[in-house]
Amino acid sequence: MKNKIKSLIATIAFAGTAILLGSCNKYLDRQPLSATQDDLTGGSGTFDKKALGLYSALRGDAGFSTLPWLDFHSIRDDDAQKGSSVSDGAEINAEFETFQYTKNDWATNTYWGDHFNMIQLANEIIHDADSLKPTDEGSLRNVGEACFFRAYAYFELVKAYGETYLPLENFYYTSPNQQIRPNASAGQIYALIDSDLNVASSHLPLTWATATGNSNLGRLTSGAAKTLWAQTYLFRGNWANVISLCNDVMNSDQYHLDPSFTDIWKDGLNGAGKCGPESIWELVNYVGPNQSPWIGTQWGTSQNVRQGGASVDWNLGWGWNVPTQNLVSAWDSTDPRRNMTILFSGRYDGGTATGGYGNTLPAYNPGVVLDQPYWNKKVYSDPQMRQYTGQIGSSGGADWIDHRILRYADVVLMLAEASNETGDGATAAANLELIRSRADGDSGITRKYVPYIPYVNQSQMRQAIKDERRWEFAMEGYRFYDLVRWGDAQTVLAGLGYQPKNALYPIPQPIIDQFLGKLVQNPNY
Repeated sequence: MKNKIKSLIATIAFAGTAILLGSCNKYLDRQPLSATQDDLTGGSGTFDKKALGLYSALRGDAGFSTLPWLDFHSIRDDDAQKGSSVSDGAEINAEFETFQYTKNDWATNTYWGDHFNMIQLANEIIHDADSLKPTDEGSLRNVGEACFFRAYAYFELVKAYGETYLPLENFYYTSPNQQIRPNASAGQIYALIDSDLNVASSHLPLTWATATGNSNLGRLTSGAAKTLWAQTYLFRGNWANVISLCNDVMNSDQYHLDPSFTDIWKDGLNGAGKCGPESIWELVNYVGPNQSPWIGTQWGTSQNVRQGGASVDWNLGWGWNVPTQNLVSAWDSTDPRRNMTILFSGRYDGGTATGGYGNTLPAYNPGVVLDQPYWNKKVYSDPQMRQYTGQIGSSGGADWIDHRILRYADVVLMLAEASNETGDGATAAANLELIRSRADGDSGITRKYVPYIPYVNQSQMRQAIKDERRWEFAMEGYRFYDLVRWGDAQTVLAGLGYQPKNALYPIPQPIIDQFLGKLVQNPNY
């Protein structure tokens, strides 16, 4: 693992120090770049420098790695809430927990701006490659990375806002006014996503070890492209393509379910858990002794336990994205994943058997001790790593924790869902069982923790798969968009204030203003 970490540091050293664009204003003001092959490649014969800049943006832009991402993906569902203290980010309670969306706020403006910044960075690589027309394998891999990142950013945008816009010729612009364009339809955006992921699937390697002779830990693969592509088809109800892509990933022999659910989330001193067997794509972080080198994000820091009052012993982070009482109450307490996902204030953390470290948390007492009764255990920070990195006490944090963006369990459950919707109940039940038997720790039909669910009919299996996605991916940011695509959001979230228009967030008003009325606001805003 030490060799992998060294390789990681070497791979992303440039990315970790790249200068990033942080807002849509900066994006609109960006001037075009002129480049030669040497400028782009640093003499390596590929577009590696610019490609690594994409990973840098993923790491450095908050819209991908910290609070705005959590607001859009997790805090809007019924299983997670803002957390932290009452006064910290209080506006988020109304905006994202009770669906009183606003058209001009730091979170939504940042989310929009960071995703278009990513698109612009990807467009530059695609444009340069189109101009230079390289044919070497390394350059084509970099083009595959750029196409993936552009598709990823647009998929996030079309889920969040619906109709956005497509940059001129899908490349970068020569003057800001050229980007003042009307809305593109969701169909047009998905057409670009399909085109990009077709390129990414073709050009990205099966593994980077095979492609380059070193680990390049965390870099994109064809499996990542196909998994993301399957997700986009899932949202469109194109079951045949979901099945085809998921089978491709599963038959690649590159991934499998980790036998231990808790091992997925380990980010300890020995690196266990990083890019594990079911990791298809994750944002890899590393923090060294006394925080040097620091190649991390605030993904883990933003979600770790927050302590109020004078004591700092348990002030491990900002405390956002915490489980709701609804999740705690709805989850069958016999399911081992419950205590592997939820960390309880005032209780023993369960030790290694449930992803703990043998400690007892202080009691829930807002403003005095712990500000929330429950915490996201999937980002619970290892005490040894806190000591090793120096991120302890008042400087508490967990910047070394990876964001597991795409994992194999999602491929398995996507295949189960698509199979069920096409009438293949046997395949649906078999893939559901893969997830449930891993959760139980026993593959036998008769077991006491997570019972086997046989196929009875399509409706029964559909609900079983919906439930399984809730338990398997709790606190990971899947549920809100799952509820929307299933048509269940109104039923499940109405008590929190959800209305049909809340499936889409309003486009930031500063963007509407900058686009001189050509970009039309979402309905009912």
